[in-house]
Amino acid sequence: MTPADLAEVIVSAIRAAVADGAIDVAVPATVPVERPKNPEHGDYASPAALQLAKAARRPPREIAEMIAERLRANPGVASVDVAGPGFLNIRLATAALGEVARTIVRAGEAYGRAAERRGVRVNLEFVSANPTGPVTLASTRWAAVGDALAKILDAAGYDVGTEYYVNDAGVQVQRFGASVLAAARGEPAPPDGYQGAYVAEIAARVQADHPDLLELDEGEALAVATREGLALMLAEIVSTLEGFGVHYDVWKSERSLHEAGELTAAVADLRAQGHVYEADGAVWLRTTDFGDDKDRALIKSDGQPTYFCADAAYYRDKRRRGFDRLIYLLGADHHGYVGRLRALAACFGDDPDETLDVIIGQMVTLSRGGEPVKMSKRAGNFLTLADLVDAVGVDAARYSLVRSSLDSSLDLDLDLIAKQAPENPVFYVQYAHTRICGVLRNAAQLGIATAGSSAEALAGVDVSLLSHPREADLLRALGELPNVVAAAASLRAPHRVARYLEELAGTYHRFYDACRVLPQGDEEATPLTAARLLLVEATRVVLANGLRLLGVSAPERM
Repeated sequence: MTPADLAEVIVSAIRAAVADGAIDVAVPATVPVERPKNPEHGDYASPAALQLAKAARRPPREIAEMIAERLRANPGVASVDVAGPGFLNIRLATAALGEVARTIVRAGEAYGRAAERRGVRVNLEFVSANPTGPVTLASTRWAAVGDALAKILDAAGYDVGTEYYVNDAGVQVQRFGASVLAAARGEPAPPDGYQGAYVAEIAARVQADHPDLLELDEGEALAVATREGLALMLAEIVSTLEGFGVHYDVWKSERSLHEAGELTAAVADLRAQGHVYEADGAVWLRTTDFGDDKDRALIKSDGQPTYFCADAAYYRDKRRRGFDRLIYLLGADHHGYVGRLRALAACFGDDPDETLDVIIGQMVTLSRGGEPVKMSKRAGNFLTLADLVDAVGVDAARYSLVRSSLDSSLDLDLDLIAKQAPENPVFYVQYAHTRICGVLRNAAQLGIATAGSSAEALAGVDVSLLSHPREADLLRALGELPNVVAAAASLRAPHRVARYLEELAGTYHRFYDACRVLPQGDEEATPLTAARLLLVEATRVVLANGLRLLGVSAPERM
């Protein structure tokens, strides 16, 4: 019995209490079920009675006793205690708890995923760095976290569209083009321009494609260097991110919004909502009406749109494409965007609590041997995604970037995350998976069929034999994956999946050390062997599914 199964059992008990008149409440669709921090309190706990008390106009402990009485009649429930103000502490019968393993193996890759879609379309925008240089180390964190969050939201039942906003309009693009042209001429970059070996590389490629570049007049040469340089840089960004396992559904050009008249249309919509005014020759949006610290200019006094105007057009564009919820992953230097984007949503007539999530992440630094790593050979004064991957590989990089909350700054020790040792979290989790694969290979070599080999074999395993305390610990941990996925999606916190996998790996290692799985010497396989192999296979499924959500491989050998 998984936590989801137990939740249904509790709802059925509530329904029975309502049917026989013991309590008068609306029967909830589901109730919370979670593992108690102290295993002595039972396998699972639920605050269902506390949530029903107000509507029932009865003390929560009294309601809890009514529910407990009906739960005790279920053959899968060994005992129910009412604790504190009305918590239900539930211990499952051994066979019912053991069914968790069978459920997981039967579900396979679907285990941990929501059974039904929510009917909510989510747009998740992340990285969106200017296409004027390689993907930086800071953007690498958003790439790993954003891609993992997309996978987790999808697993939780949301319909997710991932998006990269290409800032291919504005001053920074002009500076980049001027830098490429200067490099082609063998001149230093202009003030506030871009430097680094990558600029010279792009300039050389532009020249190779346009041998007459240096013979063109200034305006045309700058246009070619800008257009072709941006195309080459963006192609490199796409390739780099795809090599990191990050694939976007949409690459949205800022320039395309300008060319399609979307900025003008956005201003018109905001004006129709009554939030636009003119002052000092400029056009303003009254965002202070919705909590922003100051009003924001949409059109400057020279008639040119502001960056904020493009932000407004882009927000409107996403909503018009049918997205119900917009999630922005932004860097630590974008704290000011939270208030202005929420105000922008409100100016369009939306409730920002319902349509918008702006997630701010902290910075990443690298160290090696206790010393900071600061410089990139190719980029010059900043580190890149490629630098990190070259140092530790994709799996170690992705996992290490995802396993910490975005609220905290992150210092990655390159020596540690490249090490194949238990103190390296990604190795610890992947090693648990490879260790399990080794057990299953050894079983096959001994001629012992695993439960997952056929539906008949799976149905024939006696899971009531899984009675050892370490087996119960592992079963309870395995049952938590759906709850972990749901919480990680709701809280926009992929690191919860990583930390769960680390806890699960430790639980598995303790089980394996305490419970012999395969027969030794001349011993024959027994029904307990089959039950433990089922438990081992269930653990492999959960580890693989969890790693997949993080975009990290689950190797069979290391």
